[in-house]
Amino acid sequence: MRLVAVQLMTSIGTVSQWSEDEGWGVISSSDTPGGCWAHFSQLELPGYRSLEAGEIVEFEWEQVGQDGFAYRAVQVHPKRPRTGVNAAETGTAMTAYRSYLTITPDEGT
Repeated sequence: MRLVAVQLMTSIGTVSQWSEDEGWGVISSSDTPGGCWAHFSQLELPGYRSLEAGEIVEFEWEQVGQDGFAYRAVQVHPKRPRTGVNAAETGTAMTAYRSYLTITPDEGT
């Protein structure tokens, strides 16, 4: 058996298509001509993992064939702010600040 080292590269790209039903899509970048195949299991996101067409991502990829594409994503990091997620749970800083005020009147007033 012969082992072959695969070099990982990092690029910025745009999601050109994403199928939520099938859990995969294609990322376009000048470094990956013809597109880079990406699977939902490679998305570095908390909770339900999905992308949207047009979304900007940073991704690590390798040059191996996958479903007709010459490149396959190994890790994908969306560049969008993650809303609705508790920063303490994810270990990431949020891009917005949210505060709440509760006013409770004293009884008898």
